Amino acid sequence: MIPRLHKMGTRTIGLLHYLYGPGTHEEHTDPHLVAAWDPLAPDPGRNPHSTYADLQRLLDQPVQALAASRRPAKHVWHLSVRAAPEDPILTDEQWGDIARRMVAAADIDPGDGAGCRWAAVRHADDHIHIIATTVREDGRKPRRHNEAKRAQAEARLIEADYGLRRLNTGDGTAARRPTSAERHKANRHNQERTPRETLRETVRQAMAGTHSEEEFFARLTSSGLLVRQRIAPSGDLLGYTVALPDDRNRHGEPVFYSGSKLAPDLSLPRIRERFTTPADSENDSGPGQPVLPPVTGPAFARRRATAATWQALLIIDHSDDGTAAVQIAAAAEVLDALAKTSAAHTRKELRDAAFAFERASRSHVKAARGHDRALRQAARDLVHSGPALGQGEDGATTAMLIDMAFFLATTAANWHAKKHHAQQAAAAQQAAEHLRAAYQRAAAQPMGALRQRGRRLALHVQQRQAAFVRQALPELAERVLAEPGWPALAATLTDAQKAGHDPAALLAEATRRRELDTATSISDVLVWRLRRSAHLPAAPDAPHEPPVRGGRGTLPAAAAQPAAKAASDSTRRR
Repeated sequence: MIPRLHKMGTRTIGLLHYLYGPGTHEEHTDPHLVAAWDPLAPDPGRNPHSTYADLQRLLDQPVQALAASRRPAKHVWHLSVRAAPEDPILTDEQWGDIARRMVAAADIDPGDGAGCRWAAVRHADDHIHIIATTVREDGRKPRRHNEAKRAQAEARLIEADYGLRRLNTGDGTAARRPTSAERHKANRHNQERTPRETLRETVRQAMAGTHSEEEFFARLTSSGLLVRQRIAPSGDLLGYTVALPDDRNRHGEPVFYSGSKLAPDLSLPRIRERFTTPADSENDSGPGQPVLPPVTGPAFARRRATAATWQALLIIDHSDDGTAAVQIAAAAEVLDALAKTSAAHTRKELRDAAFAFERASRSHVKAARGHDRALRQAARDLVHSGPALGQGEDGATTAMLIDMAFFLATTAANWHAKKHHAQQAAAAQQAAEHLRAAYQRAAAQPMGALRQRGRRLALHVQQRQAAFVRQALPELAERVLAEPGWPALAATLTDAQKAGHDPAALLAEATRRRELDTATSISDVLVWRLRRSAHLPAAPDAPHEPPVRGGRGTLPAAAAQPAAKAASDSTRRR
């Protein structure tokens, strides 16, 4: 149940006309009172002898009783309360009870007999609107400090009492929800998302890995958005607004949204924080860090992003809060870039994963900018490498990156849960579920090819690889050998041995890094870990790849080993 406070108004009659009217898109049906400060209050929706003016005069009486100099300029209070889509349809009596609890929680009418006058109007199955005038019967004003938080707290109690969907308590960092009018407009045009949500996704994709304002605005324009910049008389850029070309108001004009109206971290000042950091005052790749080679294609970009994602995962587990928070925020850029450049068969799930993880990227923990360059560079690499094919090395390295992104999302969910960030933890877990589905699609072809190669191995080769598994995973070995993915792991161990690696050592390192006993397919997990760490082609018969070394923001080798060993306790596998 979602209570939403609207802007204070000046005209009681104007809001009543809206609440009892047909709505901006004819969406209001059977408007009527479900509760009011007085059970005998007139209801112009059901009583043909009552008018809007009758109800308005009664609501405004305490305001008009004050001397003109004491009357508040804005006295019309407005709260809407909406049930979740999966909630049962509540009766008028139930909505009336909810309205009374809400005005009491907000101190509009605390039940002392001298509260403000209010009325609750229902014009749809799933929500009500409460209108009130903010002068009490005794002439005092209500105590409205923290009214939004008090309304949210009451909503959580109402959910429990009525057996409704239990929502997580917000912390003020969420993106703005689409309005009812925006949702109805999207439904009329058969659009999956509202213009506000589509703009938020497009702006985030344009921001992923950008290095300057010029590049950011160039990407916005090339994505097809209408862009306006707000310039100060001095010539300084103050802000921006964006619109979809085909989203128009009733006058035929584009509907523009500022970045801050899309999400808190999309305002121009917040975007600028990503461009100028303490670490950027050094050379571009940071002190003591090698300059990374240019990206040569989608597969190479995905390999490098996988390495950066792995390092970020370790950092989240074993760094201070600010550093962990910036890794999670930058991980959202990687998901945005991956969704933008994904192949058709994984595009929907990756878009949904990025859309969900956006909520997990913000909290009240201040992100320590300057520690996110490896992930931001990975996002940049993905964008500049272009769209990936869904097959061959492109498709296989995509599966490898999605596998690692799944771990990062679940690690982020665990980190937020420990900090009691309920909404962010739920969002990260939701993103992980979408990544799980995307992985199944991306991995089907390369895993199928690896399994075929594994089945063609000579029996004595399979037995030798099985011995390595029993040595490295004595407690889980029989489960691994019985999995459908075991032939793919046997083929990978064989490839590693041919490339000069020690299979036993590789397995020992891979199994030491993260826990495995809750994995749905341990063999799948080990295949990608081994192929990444041994620098093997992700797809069978692909050219051998050069090592992909961590660059910006990676852990020093000495620090990575204890971090990797300790990391085995925190992330739940798929």
